[in-house]
Amino acid sequence: MIDNISWLAIYPEIVLLAMACVIMLVDLGVHSPRRTATYVLTMLTLAVVAVLQGVYASSGNTFYGFGNMVVSDAMGNWLKCFATVAVMVTLVYGRPYAADRGMLRGGELFTLSMLALLGMFIMISGNNFLVLYLGLELLTLSSYTLVALRRDNATATEAAMKYFVLGAMASGFLLYGLSMLYGATGSLDIGQVFKAVNSGQIRHQVLVFGLVFVVAGLAFKLGVVPFHMWIPDVYQGAPTAVTLMIGGAPKLAAFAITIRLLVDGLLPLAIDWQQMLGVLAIGSLLVGNLAAIAQTNLKRMLAYSTISQMGFVLLGLLSGVINGNVDAAAVESAYSSAMFYVVSYVLTTLAAFGVILLLAREGFESEEIADLAGLNQRSPLYAGVMAVCLFSMAGIPPLVGFYAKLSVLQALVASGQGLYIALAVFAVVMSLIGAFYYLRVVKVMYFDAPLTATSVSAPLDVRVVLTVNGALVLVLGLLPGGLMALCADAIVRALAT
Repeated sequence: MIDNISWLAIYPEIVLLAMACVIMLVDLGVHSPRRTATYVLTMLTLAVVAVLQGVYASSGNTFYGFGNMVVSDAMGNWLKCFATVAVMVTLVYGRPYAADRGMLRGGELFTLSMLALLGMFIMISGNNFLVLYLGLELLTLSSYTLVALRRDNATATEAAMKYFVLGAMASGFLLYGLSMLYGATGSLDIGQVFKAVNSGQIRHQVLVFGLVFVVAGLAFKLGVVPFHMWIPDVYQGAPTAVTLMIGGAPKLAAFAITIRLLVDGLLPLAIDWQQMLGVLAIGSLLVGNLAAIAQTNLKRMLAYSTISQMGFVLLGLLSGVINGNVDAAAVESAYSSAMFYVVSYVLTTLAAFGVILLLAREGFESEEIADLAGLNQRSPLYAGVMAVCLFSMAGIPPLVGFYAKLSVLQALVASGQGLYIALAVFAVVMSLIGAFYYLRVVKVMYFDAPLTATSVSAPLDVRVVLTVNGALVLVLGLLPGGLMALCADAIVRALAT
């Protein structure tokens, strides 16, 4: 029999799923070309869900439901709250763009976004291999459909096909790895897997074999080298509103599933998976930053930027366990810095793509770097927001991206390991190289002559949200303590159970 705690653990998910079904039906009677009723209902639903997740997270309680298959803890609830807000912001930015390109002939953009968010929730809350995989598939299948939403656009269709084929391969990797771990430990429950691995009675070779496939599947979802092939093509080919949907909130879910599997379930194998993550991080920082320099397409450049940024996240996960010894302070510092990095990256990405969406007009995508020429003369506010985002991604103080990079580097250096200190130095050098392609865009915005004299106009809700979004990138850089403390507390509470 299912107890009340089980229902309480998934109450926000129930609200989200029920309202997604209701909105799908209501949309059948909506005839507005901008889907106003569908949009308003969606935003109200997401606002209620975000508040619910915030209340759950603030309580700090941890409880398990459905026979330990689902966990509701501070880390998961905060990540779900942030993911919900990120999807809300994405829909605010993306609605005018979608309306101009015939993507709102039905309400699929809104309902599929809500189902993708539900998939993220299940990934974040999963405490069982099958639950995690079901959440992952719900997210990815919704994402494939969103990429192909412009049915009359060959580029978007091609991007969706590439995403689908490579995504299916990555899902196979992850499922095969999980099946190997199940075969070795005899359980799908992450807590039971941890106990079985920690007992030391299972052959190490079998565990590592399964672990390799699990890390490969996770690397694809994070978009790190050498599993990054889909990111540039999908980012460039997908409609820009969908690119933001893929590049924003799902990164929070990918971080959560990595913590659930590698830290909650396979921490005794940390010495093995940390080596794998180290190699992935080095490759991502190197390829991401060097390849971005050669790009003239802004979305493609930001795709390679994402690869390098995810390399930094992996660096944050490296120093939690040192020489096989679990130290509470090192665990808190390492994993909270990675969580802070992911949250700040998503915040910055939202604003950067918000500006690209704002500049796009009907029949004009505004996705080449040259399209931003003289933006400061056309709109100082939006040029300023874009500059703040680019400086933040480059890690220039006093913006939030600088503090995110600093916290990861501090965790590496505090480990006292020569290899980790060398990795920190390498990451700094790569960041210096990366600063070139970010600053090149700023130079184009402020010093090149504008291609058109038309002023930039946007609906009121887009202007307000974009301004607040850009301001947060600056404010959280000046006052990062609150968010950092929230991440640290969430990680400590999650790992304590």
